[in-house]
Amino acid sequence: MSELAFSPMVEVRSRKTRPLEQLENGLLLIVLLLMIAVPIAEIVLRKLRGTGVSGASVIVQHCTLAVGMIGAAIAARERRLLSLATSSLLHGRWAAVARIVAGSIGAAVSALLAIASARFVLTERLDERTLAYGVPTWVIQAILPIGFGLIALRLIMAASNQWSSRLITSAATLVMLLVSQGEISSHSMILAGFAVVFAAAVLGAPIFAVLGGAAIVSYWSAQIPLAAMAVSHYSLVVNPSLPAIPLFTLAGYILAEGGASGRLVRVFRTLVGGVRGGPAIVTVLACAFFTTFTGGSGVTILALGGLLLPILLEARYSERVALGLLTGAGALGILFPPCLPLILYGIAAGLEMSQLFLAGIVPGFLLLVLSGWLGRSQQPRGSNDVRFNAGDAARAVWAAKWELFLPVVALAPLLTGLATAVETAAVTALYALFIETVIYRDYRSPSKLTSVFVDSGLLVGGILLILGVSLGLTGYLVDAEIPQLAVEWVTANIESKLVFLLLLNLFLIVVGALMDVYSAIVVVVPLILPLGVAFGIDPIHLGIIFLANLELGFLVPPVGENLFISAYRFNKPLGELALAVLPFVFVLLLGVLAITYVPFLTLALPRFLK
Repeated sequence: MSELAFSPMVEVRSRKTRPLEQLENGLLLIVLLLMIAVPIAEIVLRKLRGTGVSGASVIVQHCTLAVGMIGAAIAARERRLLSLATSSLLHGRWAAVARIVAGSIGAAVSALLAIASARFVLTERLDERTLAYGVPTWVIQAILPIGFGLIALRLIMAASNQWSSRLITSAATLVMLLVSQGEISSHSMILAGFAVVFAAAVLGAPIFAVLGGAAIVSYWSAQIPLAAMAVSHYSLVVNPSLPAIPLFTLAGYILAEGGASGRLVRVFRTLVGGVRGGPAIVTVLACAFFTTFTGGSGVTILALGGLLLPILLEARYSERVALGLLTGAGALGILFPPCLPLILYGIAAGLEMSQLFLAGIVPGFLLLVLSGWLGRSQQPRGSNDVRFNAGDAARAVWAAKWELFLPVVALAPLLTGLATAVETAAVTALYALFIETVIYRDYRSPSKLTSVFVDSGLLVGGILLILGVSLGLTGYLVDAEIPQLAVEWVTANIESKLVFLLLLNLFLIVVGALMDVYSAIVVVVPLILPLGVAFGIDPIHLGIIFLANLELGFLVPPVGENLFISAYRFNKPLGELALAVLPFVFVLLLGVLAITYVPFLTLALPRFLK
């Protein structure tokens, strides 16, 4: 997606920044800085005078709405919206046709969402509600239709570099919009709608458009106004816990784009590089650290690949094994707090964030140990020339001391109850910004720092775009009583809890192979939570099972995000990387089974520290 949440198969054109782009970048920077400043001010004022900033939580929540839509518009501008990589299999004329069709469908879906959002905002305007300090709520909500409309236009522009093809895309989009205004409740029209959505997915339309299209067709079938989708999107994005996501993600990006990667790799290498398998252990530890804070493994592979691959090759790992280790290790860290998928699962399942954070620690370390063991077993004997030197290790640790302290900053205030998740995330982002700009001075150029803010917002915008439209689809599934029907069928046909857990793992591995982790959280979690309750599975344990399985999804085609990003980063065929990462997949699968059938691994810390 991005380099992490977005398809790496799309080449971004280098060009001069236009005024609209400068405006978008500047607004995104301002809103992210405001998201840091308001919670920090809330903490300080609460300590000094017992009361915080008036309307602080509401302000930050609506800043998240702004970051989401501005970031999504920038992602569309840079042609970095997440999509299935199946379109990369087409070439020449067929690829051009696929882009036109996918662009038309994506633009039509985005235009429909813009219309639905406009109706929602007009309704909200009649209520005359204010956000804070007299600002009408509808003024901020208006960013929804503006954002979706801008995305629609940019999807048309991205369909081709030729104006003739763009005109064809525009015409096709207009035709679909006109058709959608007619009667679409007949069975044949609904089937045709789903067929169009499936074609869009195969041809490379953005995932948000695929999920949004499926939701739109579902709403038509049930004769539900599309404005309900805008309501769902808005309610998700202004969730009180959601601002933690852009803030923690920003902290991770500041680290990844600065000099932290080199300093931390040196720390791990001087500490464990001298043991057999040390280079692999360094790879595992460094990747897990960065994935924990960046929220996804794509940034990790791109940030660390150039540093770690030479280390592995120098230790006489074969290129295939080295690439497999890097690709697989990029998936580690998802279970460690405050990783983005962990936060999203807590929001979707309504769990206490601190308990979920504690639950992921032991299972996360189990996967680290298994991955390190695999790397150790794959290194030829007598091939490691690195020797432990206490002086070098001490100097490396001292040089990276501020970054090594980051997990304490990120977790201590939350786990001790001194700050909320959002306030903790703001402190973490400010800390990362301070140490990288003031102490290490990695960002001497303001433009470089601005680009980090933009890339971070771009990632968050792409994710929230997917989550918002996914929630619309989830709402339909809940209204159609799909979860209840699933519970009835499963409990009527499966009696054993052990068998259910095995089938759940198989199902989640398939989900991970077909959906990105963020879509899966919003769409699948409401389906499996009632099943877990029916079989007496602790919701926290179920969450760690879910995320551990989705971690495998980063390594499994056809979505297999890590495979595509590694193929892009190291210029290797996708099939070669899929074979190289197989040992890692089997080792992670063993870890997933242990996590599934030994609940103590997950629940020990939350129960002990509750």
